[in-house]
Amino acid sequence: MQKSMIQVQNLCKKYADLQAVQDISFEIYEGEIFSLLGPNGAGKTTTISMLSTLLKPTSGDALIDGHSILKDPIAVRKTIGVVPQEIALYGALTAMENLNFWGKMYDLQGKELSSQMDHILHQIGLWDRRKEKVDTYSGGMKRRLNIGVGLLHQPKVLFMDEPTVGIDPQSRRNILDAVLDLNKNGMTIIYTTHYMEEAQELSHRVGIIDHGQLIAKGSQDELNKLVGSHSALRLHVPETQSAELLAEQLAKKSFCIKASATDHQVLLMVDNPEAALPAVITSCNEAGYRLRSVDIEEPNLESVFLHLTGRALRD
Repeated sequence: MQKSMIQVQNLCKKYADLQAVQDISFEIYEGEIFSLLGPNGAGKTTTISMLSTLLKPTSGDALIDGHSILKDPIAVRKTIGVVPQEIALYGALTAMENLNFWGKMYDLQGKELSSQMDHILHQIGLWDRRKEKVDTYSGGMKRRLNIGVGLLHQPKVLFMDEPTVGIDPQSRRNILDAVLDLNKNGMTIIYTTHYMEEAQELSHRVGIIDHGQLIAKGSQDELNKLVGSHSALRLHVPETQSAELLAEQLAKKSFCIKASATDHQVLLMVDNPEAALPAVITSCNEAGYRLRSVDIEEPNLESVFLHLTGRALRD
């Protein structure tokens, strides 16, 4: 039987005029990568902030390795590592100086701290640059060092909040590989992202969050079944034309189940993509659109999000 590492129980966070997180509950097992997938503003960072004891919930609680975030926050902090969305480093210090500073904040000292710093620098691939100031680092290097800080005290659970935002593809690849390696060594990871591809590659299970609500959770196969037999057509619209307007027009057609636009693309849910394709092309031509290309996609997390919310993940 799998050990429960995180139990989230009816967690809520309300501000004066905003319900940021609404009564969410989920469980994460030891050695699992669990992704919270949702658009910007969905409540992912607020959830992570509550679970890491940086933000007090309005109501609800969570247990992390048996410790309550409300009743025993000190024990929770000893159990977890946090990689925040914002870079939490001192640019005027070197990588070694940053790790030394944060290590002492974790109450690491002497040989234990020195040994762990060396291990982390090799693990994140910055050993050769360890004596250089962080201000000279690329965005990807800063992200890797940010992860290293979260690993210094060898936590059982690692929270990673949008760790690949704003970096180049190679650095992103390095970080994803690092996440997989950490998990192979037994670490439990909760990973937030608005990139469907990352959640699909990394996760044992996914929780889809939108407007502060956890609207679905499960393995990717379980979530894909929510779409049923429907597939998706991805229409690539010329940049000079409005994808939003085309989505509105196609949504009225009998072949369309749901339609949404994002990034000069229209994502169209249909029953039978091959059969619907001629009618889709004809409708686009009649509307004055000459599509750049059309892709037929099997159900994935983005089509699940469209099915559940009526809009594309990056809207």
